[in-house]
Amino acid sequence: MFDPGAILNETEAREAKAALAEIEESLSSKHFFDLILAELPAEVVGKYQQALISRRNNLTRLLGAYEAARRGDYAELITLASNDPGLVLIVARITRGYSQKELARLLGLKEQQIQRYESDRYRSISISNYRRIAQVLGVRWEMKLSDKPDRWFGSGWKLATEIRADDVKKVVKHAKQYHWFDDDSPELAGEESYNYLQRYISDQLLNYGSPTLLRTGLNVDDMSNDLLLVAWRARVTRVAETIAASQKQKYSLLDIVWLRDLVRLSQLEDGPARVTKFLLSHGIILVVEPHIPGLKLDGAAFLMGETPVIGMTIRRDTLDNFWFTLLHELAHVVLHYQTGLRLGFFDDVEKSDIDEIEQEANAFASDVLIPPERWIRSPARITKSAAVIEKFAKEANVHPAVVFGRIQKERGDYSIFSDRTGRGLVRKFFFEAH
Repeated sequence: MFDPGAILNETEAREAKAALAEIEESLSSKHFFDLILAELPAEVVGKYQQALISRRNNLTRLLGAYEAARRGDYAELITLASNDPGLVLIVARITRGYSQKELARLLGLKEQQIQRYESDRYRSISISNYRRIAQVLGVRWEMKLSDKPDRWFGSGWKLATEIRADDVKKVVKHAKQYHWFDDDSPELAGEESYNYLQRYISDQLLNYGSPTLLRTGLNVDDMSNDLLLVAWRARVTRVAETIAASQKQKYSLLDIVWLRDLVRLSQLEDGPARVTKFLLSHGIILVVEPHIPGLKLDGAAFLMGETPVIGMTIRRDTLDNFWFTLLHELAHVVLHYQTGLRLGFFDDVEKSDIDEIEQEANAFASDVLIPPERWIRSPARITKSAAVIEKFAKEANVHPAVVFGRIQKERGDYSIFSDRTGRGLVRKFFFEAH
């Protein structure tokens, strides 16, 4: 999925125009939506259509900024780059009128080196080299001592007195239990635990930033400095990087019919075990990493480069929770690619006081699992008979546990059918006995 943040050259402009043309064609094609409607509920398709419109509008804005820059008006391009240090350098080069070759000559580098830097938006550059290029381009370089130091880099870790030793011990214990570190890593204790854990986490933060927001309620919590969440995210990203290294399939926003095939997997006894490979075939990486004790997290969705990554903890080992959480996070990928996926969503799906985006993800998950039109007309909604519910599930091509879980939630009574939600049937596919 082409999502550059800003368009900076003709190659990117051509890619953006091609992506925009595909979206425009899809939005104007009745046949395109008829095919989707044949598999997915109208409510889901409507939300998906809005996501495509949002994507179209963003690409139009990016292309407009690029075309304006070609005419000498850099205002919008500068605005787009303002929050990305790598983009700032590239835009600065363009506004100064330097080619990549000319900038390389000024720096005493080969043109290919500038090309490599810019191809990944300067993500791989060292701080000293970034500063050197910034000076040549006239980009102001400032370093300030914040009254709230970033606890994840250098001495910031030790300055952050609110980092509790108990939390560090908790993360290190979890990391050892689930084999985060190399087998030949030294025994960790005391100060060495802090240092080793910091090294494990810091490169991930440099590449991808901190998790920032835990979207668990109406008041979105700032969790950017929560050690448990940051460590969990770093682990998920490291695993995802390994998977991505051999992955060639790219995610396409113009294909969601596969969601019904995904739901049908729930009917199989080993359905959860098949999900990872299935999603990978559609360009989405799934990483299941147990929750660290004390971290109230069910799932997450974020971008690693341009690749959507879903992380799950299986905090509640039930089939209904697994499938609902998975579809909730997929909702963020499908619907919110343009409106937050780069920052990421980190979710506690048991929260009831959720914001509009989380409500939309909940509705998407519910509607994909059990189409609203079928559900509203079914006696399964009000029956006390397990047999009636199981019959409905078979007709809807979904595991009965999903329906029993839906009934528990709608009736607000988790004691009913408590033995029917597939308890103990998920973790065994992902975690060894520890």
